[in-house]
Amino acid sequence: MTTIEDARVITGGVDTHADMHVAAALDSIGGLLGVQEFPATAAGYASLLGWLRGFGTLAVAGVEGTGSYGAGLARHLAAAGVRVVEVDRPDRQDRARQGKSDPLLRREVARSEWLCRLEVRRMSKT
Repeated sequence: MTTIEDARVITGGVDTHADMHVAAALDSIGGLLGVQEFPATAAGYASLLGWLRGFGTLAVAGVEGTGSYGAGLARHLAAAGVRVVEVDRPDRQDRARQGKSDPLLRREVARSEWLCRLEVRRMSKT
């Protein structure tokens, strides 16, 4: 008997910095699969993409700062056929109240894209 499994569809979120990017991988229901740091270099971009794809089919990647620190990564992902969306940083007032937490920001980046996909799916059914 042959068993056919659906490939796991995942969403990636990336918090970008000048020298290091931090990626989070989420499953189809928003569960955190992993968080990993990668150098902001061509080799780092390739490693980041491979790491995300190691969790399943990468549906979309939410990248913070596609016009600045995330520009090179966004181009690399797009050239590899990944749909890339810009994810805004949290509001400055919210960050000041809560303090900056990179692990929390990475999850927020990935989850905000995941929620956007749910909203698009919901709207397309109506």
